[in-house]
Amino acid sequence: MAKLNMVKALNLALLEEMERDNDVLVLGEDVGVDGGVFRVTDDLQRKFGSQRVIDSPLAEAAIIGTAVGMALYGLKPVCEIQFSGFAFQCFHQIENHCARYRMRSQGRFHIPMVIRMPYGGGVRALEHHSESEEQFYAHIPGLKMVIPSGPRTARGLLAAAIRDPDPVIFFEAKALYHAAKEEVPDESEALPIGRAQVAREGDALTLVAYGAMLRVALEAADVLLAEDGARVEVIDLLTISPLDREALVTSVKKTGRAVVVHEAPRSFGPGAEIAASIMDGAFLSLEAPIRRVTAHDVPFAGFAREKANVPDGPRVVAAVRETLAF
Repeated sequence: MAKLNMVKALNLALLEEMERDNDVLVLGEDVGVDGGVFRVTDDLQRKFGSQRVIDSPLAEAAIIGTAVGMALYGLKPVCEIQFSGFAFQCFHQIENHCARYRMRSQGRFHIPMVIRMPYGGGVRALEHHSESEEQFYAHIPGLKMVIPSGPRTARGLLAAAIRDPDPVIFFEAKALYHAAKEEVPDESEALPIGRAQVAREGDALTLVAYGAMLRVALEAADVLLAEDGARVEVIDLLTISPLDREALVTSVKKTGRAVVVHEAPRSFGPGAEIAASIMDGAFLSLEAPIRRVTAHDVPFAGFAREKANVPDGPRVVAAVRETLAF
């Protein structure tokens, strides 16, 4: 197995899927000659040509609108929006068209396309470059919302997203692009969309996270084991919609307690739906209220205040300790 960071793993997934299926193509701003702002599409245009790796104008609505037409024609476009904060310029195309064509056409047409977006903090970026907006897409029927937590899950989930017959929003945490390397299998691998993973077994409490927050959750679990002797179970959601409610309920029935961590703002964020799902399926097993550790409800935290806004290990540890002491 090769050890890859997330950028290289995503690049490998795109390479393998484009070799496997001639209908797969890539389009977006600077994805061709420059290989993407984060170099995820590096060298793909040289290998597949400018008709399959397309440098678009600086126009997000045009990128997604064009891709919808391509998908209706039978192609499988993988779009890159340079930062998730720029996607509001094409949100109407995503909500009005991507998410609705299957229902609108009574199943006659599908939209097999992927929209990749870097999201979240960790690189001290400017406004519109560092927010975490997954709640918008998870709320829309007809869309799937995927957020990998490391190189291997990124490679496997991107392959699955490209093969999916329906539109997939694929968020990539910028903080994870070069954070660590993992062993990635030599053979092609597609991980199931809609299935969470148990990142660490435990019995004291269920800690739910995804994306960049998985590392924060695992670090907190290490501290809690070393200092408190508490074996915390960590769930990596991987997919926000459809949500793996069965995995959440199974874990909380075992542990009796839950803390949810995410980088999106607190109000109406994914943590609320996760908590409601646990209440629906494991209410009688709960021994304490479900707590959420999230970003604050602020429009934009500048890079000087980013660390105070994004959840970190100490905040998660404090929430877990309060929940265990309830």
